[in-house]
Amino acid sequence: MTTSSLASDVEHALLQDVSVTAGWQLIERFASLARESGMTDELDAADCIAAALDRFGVSYEMFEPDLYLSLPRGGSVSVGEHEFQAKPPSFARPTPEGGVTAPAVYLEVPPVRDLGELFDDMHREGAASVAGKVVVTNGYAMPSAVQRFERAGAVAQIYINRGDNIHWGICTPIWGTPIDGNIDEKPRTPVVAINHPDGERLVAAVSAESTPVTVRATLEEGWYRCKLPVATIPGASDDFLLVHGHYDSWGVGIGDNAVGDATLLELARIFHGRRDRLRRSLKVAWWPGHSTGRYAGSTWFADQFATELRKRCVAAVNIDSPGCRGASAFEDVMWMAETDRLCRGAITDATGQPSERRRPIRAGDYSFNQIGLSSFFMLLSNIPAKQREELGYYPVGGCGGNIAWHTEDDVLNIADATHLEQDLKVYVTAIARVLNAEVLPLDHRAAVQEIAEGLAQHEAQADGLVDFGAVNHELQSLQEGLDGFYAAADDLPPVAVNRTIVELSRLLVPLNYARGPRFQHDPALPLGVVPILDDVAKLKPYAAEQRERLPFLQAGIRRSLNVVANTLYEAAELTRHHS
Repeated sequence: MTTSSLASDVEHALLQDVSVTAGWQLIERFASLARESGMTDELDAADCIAAALDRFGVSYEMFEPDLYLSLPRGGSVSVGEHEFQAKPPSFARPTPEGGVTAPAVYLEVPPVRDLGELFDDMHREGAASVAGKVVVTNGYAMPSAVQRFERAGAVAQIYINRGDNIHWGICTPIWGTPIDGNIDEKPRTPVVAINHPDGERLVAAVSAESTPVTVRATLEEGWYRCKLPVATIPGASDDFLLVHGHYDSWGVGIGDNAVGDATLLELARIFHGRRDRLRRSLKVAWWPGHSTGRYAGSTWFADQFATELRKRCVAAVNIDSPGCRGASAFEDVMWMAETDRLCRGAITDATGQPSERRRPIRAGDYSFNQIGLSSFFMLLSNIPAKQREELGYYPVGGCGGNIAWHTEDDVLNIADATHLEQDLKVYVTAIARVLNAEVLPLDHRAAVQEIAEGLAQHEAQADGLVDFGAVNHELQSLQEGLDGFYAAADDLPPVAVNRTIVELSRLLVPLNYARGPRFQHDPALPLGVVPILDDVAKLKPYAAEQRERLPFLQAGIRRSLNVVANTLYEAAELTRHHS
């Protein structure tokens, strides 16, 4: 598959149009807007985006969904004569006026080492002794830990953040607006976070297990009318690439995500200016409800336009926290395996730098996995790891690695115009190559290789307790089919090749990244490769300790293996039909 001269010429022209002037004006305006979803500042921010699109002549729709949100208002932790400021994460349960008081137990866990561990359950051990107690522990109030302690009987939870600031966050596992089938998964107990100095004092005070601690948390929860702008830059085809990011924030949130909002605006401007030379269309979306609704805006859009996305969307790009101060390296960038060559090439060609891929985690606004959209990027440039270590920074989920993330310190000086322009060039390069390539630059052989490695790990874990024979047979058939399909692609009609590539995404992305049914939304909990088989890890423990339940577990896993085998078969049939 080759890149046409048209694609190269248009890419060059688009890069000539790169500037961050208009985007920087938006950043400066957002520096005065605390864009909490559903509140006046966020509504004003949406109007700012719309006004800029109007100036550029870009067509857009302003949707106004009602989103279910949880808005933290304050919190505290009291022990003896000491009272510490605290922040409850969104969807923690509010306390009665006097708070919740119970004996405290401190559970120390190792610090998170990198972004990949940020959303993992670092509290797998030690939950058995927390019944009736206030848990005091290190880290962030991530849903996996909150859920584990609740199920073990904790009456409240306190998380000690690593820095001098307290990080805002969200602790529900429910992705987007709850439905009747999962609304009971909302946290049922108070949860708060405190900073590290106060945490040390608290730990010293509760060294005796009988020490009572009082937790207070105030939040507002309910339905809020929000604004959701979506710009459309029409190309020659109605097939489109979706580029998206959130515009709500904690505080004024410049590094997370005013810089991303500015990037989205510049992308709309740049591609609109060359719209008559685009093979495919571009949609640019700004989401509300990311911070206080667990990606409620992008989830609403996925639900509302599921059929259009399934039929017409060729891929999706998430933009969060580009262009931050000191963020000059591309050492930890997320993309799906089928986009590997595209992403590496765009970063190298735009910046001259190498990059390192991380498999996308169950976070960000990756709300389209169960529809089957091949997606790339989330965070982009970062402060180099060595510099972060020298600065004493700990892992965070944005702001280019700056620990101002989700705090009051995420203000205008976190943004950097030079880095923003560099990152914008990466996005322009990658997006242009999707929009104007004669054949879509998605190589599903890489995705299937990742799936194959995951299946091999699952089979090793199974230790013969379930049969992977049918899955392995279909996997080999698919690998052979893909080799034949891509070898023949240059001699096939591009329309047919592209339709096959998109249909492969619809099958393989849910297989690789989703556990639940199509068009649903898995919870914001860690998932493995081919996550429908994650229960395989329980087989050997059941065989050793719960033999009476083992046959039931095996029966369920056999059904999941049938789903995997059938998906691989259907994907192989696609390749054979066109190769």
